[in-house]
Amino acid sequence: MLPARGAGPAGEAREELSGGGACVESTFGGFAPAQPGAAAAMIHSLFLINASGDIFLEKHWKSVVSRSVCDYFFEAQERASEAENVPPVIPTPHHYLLSVYRHKIFFVAVIQSEVPPLFVIEFLHRVVDTFQDYFGVCSEVIIKDNVVVVYEVLEEMLDNGFPLATESNILKELIKPPTILRTVVNTITGSTNVGDQLPTGQLSVVPWRRTGVKYTNNEAYFDVIEEIDAIIDKSGSTITAEIQGVIDACVKLTGMPDLTLSFMNPRLLDDVSFHPCVRFKRWESERILSFIPPDGNFRLLSYHVSAQNLVAIPVYVKHNISFRDGSSLGRFEITVGPKQTMGKTVEGVMVTSQMPKSVLNMTLTPSQGTHVFDPVTKLLSWDVGKINPQKLPSLKGSVSLQAGTSKPDENPTINLQFKIQQLAISGLKVNRLDMYGEKYKPFKGIKYMTKAGKFQVRT
Repeated sequence: MLPARGAGPAGEAREELSGGGACVESTFGGFAPAQPGAAAAMIHSLFLINASGDIFLEKHWKSVVSRSVCDYFFEAQERASEAENVPPVIPTPHHYLLSVYRHKIFFVAVIQSEVPPLFVIEFLHRVVDTFQDYFGVCSEVIIKDNVVVVYEVLEEMLDNGFPLATESNILKELIKPPTILRTVVNTITGSTNVGDQLPTGQLSVVPWRRTGVKYTNNEAYFDVIEEIDAIIDKSGSTITAEIQGVIDACVKLTGMPDLTLSFMNPRLLDDVSFHPCVRFKRWESERILSFIPPDGNFRLLSYHVSAQNLVAIPVYVKHNISFRDGSSLGRFEITVGPKQTMGKTVEGVMVTSQMPKSVLNMTLTPSQGTHVFDPVTKLLSWDVGKINPQKLPSLKGSVSLQAGTSKPDENPTINLQFKIQQLAISGLKVNRLDMYGEKYKPFKGIKYMTKAGKFQVRT
């Protein structure tokens, strides 16, 4: 992600760039307007629920929907082993509950009639992104501290239950982001954060960009971030692997620039979803991104690479985990190393493993980093840090089992977290960025990063 959401080139490991439909969310404010004959209201209510199951904020756009409707959600939550496994769509006798789980908060929308579920889920993600953009962090504490602004923003994002203004540029002109000074002034004068004028971009053909933008330093930064999900079997073969990628942008350019971004290998991109600013026909015909960018931070596109032969596995795990019949001791050895990283350093490595219930304790020695074994939850965590290819990190030792128990039926799985700077594991490369419509020369930079999503090694 862009450090500090819009930091300049100082200290950034960025490459400087050369050069002077169904997937598009296009239309008013980032979402399609209501179609004729659509239901009277799309989203009736929104509930925010914390990890403890407490509803700490609710917003209703039509009639008030009772909190008791969330009982169906709580039942599904109890059945799910983890928060991420709660079904995103839950039917009830009179409603549908659609939810997303982010920042340890469930955002639950209540729908009374059938609507496209992905439409609602995308809107909920947009709500979370907007809160993050406004407050820097999206958490229960921050939302409670800024509850007035939260209600004002939600009132503008939905009109009578339908998404209206979801672009950050428009919202920030409608509702001013909170600052300490503005809060003090509002408290003294009794005024609010609501803007006095209609946003300049609201009625233009490019509603995502306000007019009259001026900067002393003109900069355009692009972050290619790829997340790899993989399951590796005990022999080291890949069972499944796929890459979810995004290109996040921070564009601070004066005037109304028209940008084109080209790739060296655009055919790698599959299942692409664009920001409304992208001209989809140009992409279809030439595989070039042509767009008038929003001002500030935005997600230009997201993509998917699922072809098994295109997904390189950047790390490997050598493991020897064994339990003997009739013995209360077992052996545990794992070594982590880099693979297909183009010489880039693998860092931020964290290894976790859920040990069998019969394990009492583990006596382990790491060659680097620190490890913790929780005898209650049976979770082993090893914070490795950076991997040095000349001296691979390893964790070795013995496992103590409960006396009289048979050896575990199956070995534990190993989960990995890691990140690799300046590498897009799919091989995607930006070729050049060109600007038209303005005469100045902006600074242009690109940064790549690969990180682990759900990366699992079976033993």
